[in-house]
Amino acid sequence: MNITPTALPDVLLIEPKVFGDERGFFFESWNQRALAAAGLNAAFVQDNHSRSVRNVLRGLHYQIEHAQGKLVRVGAGEVFDVAVDIRRSSPTFGRSISMTLSAQNKRMLWIPPGFAHGFLVLSDAAEFLYKTTDYWYPEHERTLLWNDPALGIDWPLAGAPALAAKDAAGRVLALAELYP
Repeated sequence: MNITPTALPDVLLIEPKVFGDERGFFFESWNQRALAAAGLNAAFVQDNHSRSVRNVLRGLHYQIEHAQGKLVRVGAGEVFDVAVDIRRSSPTFGRSISMTLSAQNKRMLWIPPGFAHGFLVLSDAAEFLYKTTDYWYPEHERTLLWNDPALGIDWPLAGAPALAAKDAAGRVLALAELYP
């Protein structure tokens, strides 16, 4: 595995070694020993799998209590993935990182607790898989407004995104509940 810090050093880009031939491919999507050697010592408690169609935007989600670290990847299709640092004490507070994750490039992102996360589906459909370090607690879930100008995220949209009601009603960073 090749593990590289991003412009937000706590967010890691993970590029697995892919072994492929005419039969298909194989790669390790999680190897505790290899990732621990890179400083990622996560204990995962839940795996999630979603499917969304083109132009669906999910996020930017986080839990104000029971903060979740997430190891995210795409099993089918392609997404534009975003993480926003919402730790007030962080030198990168309010900054975001974005990149394309796809079944083809097999990239993964480690998004630690203290970050909001979201993605936009770029392909006809996408299957999004992620491991979390804590369980989902709907009463603690919060949403940052995906198009808050303060975040400066350049979503690659062709028209308005398809949003869930909770995502359309997200809060701007200046009014959101945040981490210390």
